[in-house]
Amino acid sequence: MSELDKLLASCLYEIASCDDLKKLDQIKNAVFGKNGKITEMLKALKGLSDVEKREIGAKINAVKDTVNSRLNAKFVELEIALQEKKLASEFIDVTMPTPLHRGGTIHPLTKVMEEVSDIMVSYGFVLADGPDIESEYYNFTTLNMPDHHPARTMHDTFYTNMCADEHGRKLLRTHTSPVQTHAMLTHKPPFRFFAMGRVFRSDYDATHTPMFNQVECIMVDKDVSFANLKWFIANFLKKFFAAPNLSVRFRPSFFPFTEPSAEVDMNYEIKDGKMVFGSGDKWLEIGGAGMVHPNVLKYGNVDPDIYQGFAFGFGLERMASLKYGVPDLRNYFESNERWRNKFGFSYVTR
Repeated sequence: MSELDKLLASCLYEIASCDDLKKLDQIKNAVFGKNGKITEMLKALKGLSDVEKREIGAKINAVKDTVNSRLNAKFVELEIALQEKKLASEFIDVTMPTPLHRGGTIHPLTKVMEEVSDIMVSYGFVLADGPDIESEYYNFTTLNMPDHHPARTMHDTFYTNMCADEHGRKLLRTHTSPVQTHAMLTHKPPFRFFAMGRVFRSDYDATHTPMFNQVECIMVDKDVSFANLKWFIANFLKKFFAAPNLSVRFRPSFFPFTEPSAEVDMNYEIKDGKMVFGSGDKWLEIGGAGMVHPNVLKYGNVDPDIYQGFAFGFGLERMASLKYGVPDLRNYFESNERWRNKFGFSYVTR
C-alpha cells in the first residue's frame, strides 16, 4: 500500500470516528494546514520531473478531494447534531402556563379594546374591518365630504405614492368611518357594526399623535332616532367608565357625514388630583356623534327614505388615558419599558 493510500485510509477512519467539531477541525489542519500531510506532499512535487509531477500530483489531488468531501459532510453532520441537542435542551412547551415571575403586561390600549369590544358585542354589534390604505372616494366622498373640504389637504392627510385608480388617490385613512361604507355595501339593513383600528393624521403633541386608534359605531334600521343614539352612548360610557351615575350631554356641532351632529360631553370632578367621572359639575368632551347623513346612506346603497341610522366615534387612546390616568398620548407608541410596567395590566388578573 502506497503512502497516499495509507494517508487516505487513515483520514477516512479518523473522520468517520470523530464526534466533536473541535477534533474534526484538528484533523483538517493536520491534513490541509500549513504543515499538513497533503500540504507537505504538494511541496515535495517541486523536486520531481514534469511527468512525475503530473502523475503524482493527480493522485494527491484525488486524495485531497476525497478527504475534503468527507470532512465537509462530517462538519454538516456534527453541526446538525449539535443544533438538535441544543434545541432539545432549550425546548419550551408553549401550551404550558407562563410562570408569573417572568412578568409581562397587557398594553393599556389592548385592554381598552377588549373592554370596548365586550360592551359592543353585549348590545348586538358586530365587529367590521377595513384597510388602513384607503382611496379618496371611500375616505372622503362616500362620507359626504366635497372636493374642496379642508380635510383633503396635504397638511392634514398622509397621501401615498401609489398610483391613483378610479377611486382617486391612495392615502392612509384619516378615520375609521370608511368601514361604515364597506359594511353597508356588503350587508342589507337592518345592521349594527362597530370598527376599531389605526387612523393617521398630520398632528403631533401631548394630546395628538400622527397615528392613533378609533372606535366607530353605526346602527341602521327603519325607526332609529336621535333618542336611541343618546340612550346608547350614555349607557356605553357608564359601562366603560364603571360610573352608573354618569351624566352625558350633547352639544350641537357639524360633521359632513351626520345630520344632526353633536359633540358628546360627560361630567366629572377632581378628587385628590384625579378625575372622577359621574359626579361634579365639570364637563369633558369625549367624542362626536349624530344621525347618519342621507347621502352617506345612499353611497352605501341604503334607501334613506326607508332607513335611518346613528353613528359615533371615540379615540381609544383618549379613553384609555381618561380611565387609567395616562398623561401623554405619545407614550403609547414609544416602547418605554418603565411606562409599560407602570400602566400595563397583568395578563392573569386583567
